[in-house]
Amino acid sequence: MAQAFEGSNPSPCTETMEKHVHLHKMIEENYTKAVRKEWKRHEKDDIEYKTTIYLLQRYLPKGGLILDAGGGPGRYTIELAKKGYKVILLDTTQANLDFAKKRIRHEGVEKNVLDVIKGRIEDLSMFEDKKFDAVLCLGGPLSHVMDIKLRKKTVSELLRVAKNDAPILVSVMSRIASICRLTIDPKFQDELGAPYFKTFVTRGDYYGGYGFTAFHGFLQEEFRELLERAGARKLRIFALEGFFYIRKNSTKQLEKNKKLWNIAWTTYLSLLERSDVVGVSDHFLAVFKK
Repeated sequence: MAQAFEGSNPSPCTETMEKHVHLHKMIEENYTKAVRKEWKRHEKDDIEYKTTIYLLQRYLPKGGLILDAGGGPGRYTIELAKKGYKVILLDTTQANLDFAKKRIRHEGVEKNVLDVIKGRIEDLSMFEDKKFDAVLCLGGPLSHVMDIKLRKKTVSELLRVAKNDAPILVSVMSRIASICRLTIDPKFQDELGAPYFKTFVTRGDYYGGYGFTAFHGFLQEEFRELLERAGARKLRIFALEGFFYIRKNSTKQLEKNKKLWNIAWTTYLSLLERSDVVGVSDHFLAVFKK
């Protein structure tokens, strides 16, 4: 739950700003402590990572300059730099950026990573209009923008810095998948009685305090509306874990049987755009242009 703020009769505007600053600090502290965990979360056998790479290969141009906004410790920046893209990594957490710089040197892709910048996805004013051949916001950073006005501003900024017809790929965290996990996973079922639960179900806002930092869980129709109102066109939304989210660890056993895994993986990819599959995915990803 969000903490109360001290002070004598603050104005609604001041109170909202203080709350936003508090939440941003909480989120940044969470990712400062979890740099290596976040890096390992996208190991090559991770379903979210594999699906994202599949969609990047499908929608990115053959070359060009890419912005990895909210790119964390640089997993996607490095993978794209290896493939010859020029990349700029932007993230708000200094620990992520420090880790990314070390990994970039370790992987020998310094020439293709043109800059590593501390900044927030809500404000890309350091970049001119129509600068990038593709814009990425992967792993759910938009879900950590808790204010709806700032979410709208973020999407507008991602659109602004993209060239005409450049692909923009943005992923967010799912409200329905989170509710499902709280309901069916014994580790989280006690939280069904927590004060935040009803608010999360109706509004999608979770303010921390129960093992994870603040985030907004999106409904897919809410996500679509946010993007379309900002001017997104040719919009498509894909699941990033789909039905695999239910038992992620069980896929490792299945992958040992290449024939069966290929059948499962091909089936999974064929269902990525189904609304029911998107809805239960931990994360879903939008591909669009301006």
